[in-house]
Amino acid sequence: MTVPPPTLADECGLARLEHHALVESTMDEAHRLAQAGAVAGTLVLADAQVGGRGRGGRSWASEMGAGIWMSLIERPRDQRALDVLALRIGLGLSDALQPFCDSRITLKWPNDLFVGSGKLAGILIEARWRESLPEWVAIGVGVNRRVPTSVPNAAAVRADVPRDDLLRAMLPAMRRAASQAGSLTPGECAAWAERDLAYGREITEPRRGRAMGIDATGALLIAEPRGALYAARSGSLVFVGDEP
Repeated sequence: MTVPPPTLADECGLARLEHHALVESTMDEAHRLAQAGAVAGTLVLADAQVGGRGRGGRSWASEMGAGIWMSLIERPRDQRALDVLALRIGLGLSDALQPFCDSRITLKWPNDLFVGSGKLAGILIEARWRESLPEWVAIGVGVNRRVPTSVPNAAAVRADVPRDDLLRAMLPAMRRAASQAGSLTPGECAAWAERDLAYGREITEPRRGRAMGIDATGALLIAEPRGALYAARSGSLVFVGDEP
């Protein structure tokens, strides 16, 4: 009997892969599929989005063929793991994408990957709940394969990297991160510290002070001007000088 060759979904450890040339948003498609019963490990991948979004409703440049635009459905049950999922995904992606970048990848709390001063990738986590438990989570990821024309200060992976090679590296790392239970381990906190873009820098948001790393719950630790240490659990990180 002839054994069929593995598909890209097989190679990436997926249950199902839905590929679109153009969608409004891979996140919207993922929520639609999850509502209809799609299993964990279902991926929505698009060549372009017309309504791609990031945290806080910000738009995400998703030009045709310019990047990886995708949303992965998972069905976690652990609230503590859900609280740190964006950070875990960031850690996994930084290791997975590092071989495809010429400079070191750093992490900006809570959901961005940078190369130098340019944003390489962003993560968006959206959960849907049934009573007190998450029913599913859509993990949206955008990675620049070339610098967007509308965001000239962004970063990208090397120009010669095939899309499928990126997917084969990224998706197993994302699925492993999504399968972890509990808060961040000491090893994960140490790994974040090694790539922390913000450590020691002055910030204005989510609270004025100096960024001092993260804790096991995923909170950003901020040394306030009067010496107190504050744990920020939501918001976006803004450096002094980067205010709009």
